[in-house]
Amino acid sequence: MRLAWVGFAFQLRLVRRSPDTALVCVTAPLYTLILLAITEHGGRGDLAAYGVVAPTLMALWTMALNLAGQIITEERILGTLEGLVAAPASLWVLVISRMSAVIAVGLVAFVEAWLVAGAVFGRWMVPAHGTVFVITLLAAGLATAGTASVLSPLFVLVPNARTVQNTLTYPFYLLGGVMVPVSHLPAWLRPASAVVFLSWAADLLRDSLLDPPVHHVALRLLALTVLGAAGAAVGAILLGRVLRRVRLLGTLAGT
Repeated sequence: MRLAWVGFAFQLRLVRRSPDTALVCVTAPLYTLILLAITEHGGRGDLAAYGVVAPTLMALWTMALNLAGQIITEERILGTLEGLVAAPASLWVLVISRMSAVIAVGLVAFVEAWLVAGAVFGRWMVPAHGTVFVITLLAAGLATAGTASVLSPLFVLVPNARTVQNTLTYPFYLLGGVMVPVSHLPAWLRPASAVVFLSWAADLLRDSLLDPPVHHVALRLLALTVLGAAGAAVGAILLGRVLRRVRLLGTLAGT
């Protein structure tokens, strides 16, 4: 627990000097403007919740993906990765705690999207089910950190894995139904969305913003939590195996 808090606090200090964080905070309101302009022009005011939720989840996932690679890459460049691996503390705990800090900051994206929707389009999306909304948002943040941690082993093995990192943004948004409902995807592709945590988070967040009762809350939260926990477990197992491999091969520092 002490290590997790140290990693969390350390990343918060880094965030203040990180241009990537500032960039996400700029793009979130822009995405909101674009998405809501489309729905309003098309006379689909009922889709306003999509325009608020989508930029929030996109910001969280983008920040998690960026940091998953930066943690390992920056330590390689600084020559401190070997020291972190040799230390008795868990590298995986450090990775998760640092990503959790960035995601906590990324939740500001919802505030930005909410303000843009209200101030520009007059769509003040006050959550009709506030408790469900807050719990889902927190669960989505933790699931994002857990799922993105799977990428950390890749960056240990491959010094430059940006190509893979960049391909995991928009495909995840589509499969997760972040903006376009999953029902609009090809029939053969829809089952894949069930294993993408973003689909559960997006549906629950949108439903909690609207007046109708939210059905099967516990079951849907459980699915979101299980998917996030599964991602975290896979990340921990893979990172442990990869670290053992690179120790034996002597390739930890890369090329």
